[in-house]
Amino acid sequence: MERFDNKNVNLDALKKKAYNLRWAEVEEGTIPLTAADPDYPVAPEIKKAMADYIEDGYFSYTPKMGLKEFKSALSRVLKERKNEEIDEELILPVDSAARAMQIIAEAFLKPGDEMLVFDPCDFLFREACVKAGGTAVSVPIALDPVNRKMDLSHIEEYVTDKTKMIGLCNPHNPYGLTYTPEELDHIMKICEKYDLLIMNDEIWSDIIYPDSKFNSIYCLGNERCKRVLSVFGYSKSFGLAGLRIGAIYCNDKDKFDACVKASGVMTTQGGATSISQVAATAAMKQAYYWVDDFCEHIMNNRDFAVDYINTNIPKLHAYKPMATYLLYVDISELGLSGAEFVNYLRENYHLAIVPGGHQFFGDQSEGHVRICIATSREILEEGLKRLKAGVDSLIDKQ
Repeated sequence: MERFDNKNVNLDALKKKAYNLRWAEVEEGTIPLTAADPDYPVAPEIKKAMADYIEDGYFSYTPKMGLKEFKSALSRVLKERKNEEIDEELILPVDSAARAMQIIAEAFLKPGDEMLVFDPCDFLFREACVKAGGTAVSVPIALDPVNRKMDLSHIEEYVTDKTKMIGLCNPHNPYGLTYTPEELDHIMKICEKYDLLIMNDEIWSDIIYPDSKFNSIYCLGNERCKRVLSVFGYSKSFGLAGLRIGAIYCNDKDKFDACVKASGVMTTQGGATSISQVAATAAMKQAYYWVDDFCEHIMNNRDFAVDYINTNIPKLHAYKPMATYLLYVDISELGLSGAEFVNYLRENYHLAIVPGGHQFFGDQSEGHVRICIATSREILEEGLKRLKAGVDSLIDKQ
């Protein structure tokens, strides 16, 4: 697809604007396959909608509960793409999916409460819980490398009388896996048995490879999902990270009202900007063709990268993700921590990737790294060549 050719990666723009471990934060000549953010400009329909909105020069307050067009568009998208029945009146736009997680934690956790957080998993679950005054309890979720299944059998062992919530990252980051209906039912039964809430992060649910399938927890039925508080965002699928736009939604009015109260939108202390909602609305209404084409592009990148690593780089083992544009790579045979390996590559081979370990994904991810493949084939190939050169040099020294 032409729109994802290397010529459409504007490095001059990225080096000025792409922060969070990316092009604007690394030394000149370094390739950052780091934060989950595409190297491509957004779909033209999004740019046009933003330009049209600013034409008259007015940036007035938005409705406290968000633009109706945004809420209506998301309700439709949830039904058409994920078969989730969500009333648009139970959708709240907020300033990013990360902020949505924080709002949910603040609405339902108090000091002394515990939240079960899968390990490994994105650190924002832990951060949301801790900042709300709760205690994040790590639940090791081992990965069977043969059948690519997560071991969810021990979750119940970590439930105490203080447990109030479970964090569900679906699709899972960093494993890149989707959940089966049976796995979701297992998690739900534990929550029903102990009356636990579910913080359900679906920010990756648009990035599903054509050879895989996404199952939302709502496949269990809306009645069982009244304990589910969902998070969605537009950074991964549409490249809108810098616009800070996300949403909270659920199908229980009382729980939704608690989120609204915690968000500060009714006092104008919180909420999503007008232009961010306009951009996201255009994305949902007009730009899913871009996402679907992008998924085909990154599937080709995925297949190439996984084969390259497993065939050409000794002592490294890459898992083929079902979702996300992130590769989870086992480096444990090198005998280095993730941080040591990442620092070595950056300093000696001008390649930046993300280390496993407590900071980003939890203790169980030590001995692994995460590589973002949301770039052109040319940039990816050069990055993988540098990865191989770094590994080869380490092996020669051993």
